[in-house]
Amino acid sequence: MTKTRRGPIRAAVPLIPAAALAALAVLVTGCGADADRDGDGRPESAGRAALAADAGTGATPDKARIAENVKSALEVRISTGEGRFGSGTHSPCASSSPKVFTEECGEAADYTREAARFALDEIDGRSGFATLGTTARKLDKGAATYRDLGCARNPAAADARKACLDPAAVVAQGFSDLRDGANLGLAGK
Repeated sequence: MTKTRRGPIRAAVPLIPAAALAALAVLVTGCGADADRDGDGRPESAGRAALAADAGTGATPDKARIAENVKSALEVRISTGEGRFGSGTHSPCASSSPKVFTEECGEAADYTREAARFALDEIDGRSGFATLGTTARKLDKGAATYRDLGCARNPAAADARKACLDPAAVVAQGFSDLRDGANLGLAGK
C-alpha cells in the first residue's frame, strides 16, 4: 500500500466553507470596513437601508423583519457608544462618577441623544415600538436637559449640581434602556 501526500490544495479544502461562511457573515451584518459608516463618522442606518431595499423590490417587510432591522441598526450605535463611554455605573454620567460634571459626560449625553433620535427616526410611523419610543423620548429629553443646565461645565451651586443628577442618570442608563426597548420591539411592545 502506498501512502499519498495530501497537497496544500486538498488540505485547504475544509477551510473554504469556513471562509465562505465568514464572508457571508460580514456581508449580512455589514461589518465591512466602511459598511457601518455614512461618511460623517457615525454608524449608517442599517435598518433604513434594509427597508429601502425591500421597497425597491416591491416586497412588504413584515413587522418582525422591520423590528429586527431597527434593532440591528440601533445595536451598532449602542455598542459603539458603550465602547466609547461605558454604560450604567461605568458611564461618566453615573451619579457616583467623578466625571458626572465634566465634558466627558457631556459628550456621552450628546452621543446618547443622537442614538435616541436615531431610534425615533427609525420607528417613525411604525407600530409595535411603544417602549422604544417612550424610552428614546425620555433619553432625548434627559440629554438635552443635561446640556441646557450646563452640567458639563462643573456648576458650583449645590442646587444646580443636584438638578444635573437626574438627567445624568438617564444618560448613564440610556444605552441599556434603548437596547431593552429595541428587544421589546421584537415582541411588538
